[in-house]
Amino acid sequence: MLKDLIYLGFGGALLAKEKVEKELDKLVEKGKLSREEAQKLVEKAKERGREEEAKAKEEFKTALREVVEELGLATREDIEALKKSLKGD
Repeated sequence: MLKDLIYLGFGGALLAKEKVEKELDKLVEKGKLSREEAQKLVEKAKERGREEEAKAKEEFKTALREVVEELGLATREDIEALKKSLKGD
């Protein structure tokens, strides 16, 4: 299910990107926007997308940590500490 949500998000982003580029091309053709201005808008949108992606990843990691904690699941650190204690370190 998570994989489907990720694919859906990427698909939606791709469709939005194509639509924005198409609309910008129309504005360039009509002379309402220069090619350079259109390119700047695309780059600005890409940068914003990268920022939002980083933010979403961090929020997802935080949510996962909370789920692991709520369920009482062992973390990598817990397992490593257990291994050390079993070895007698």
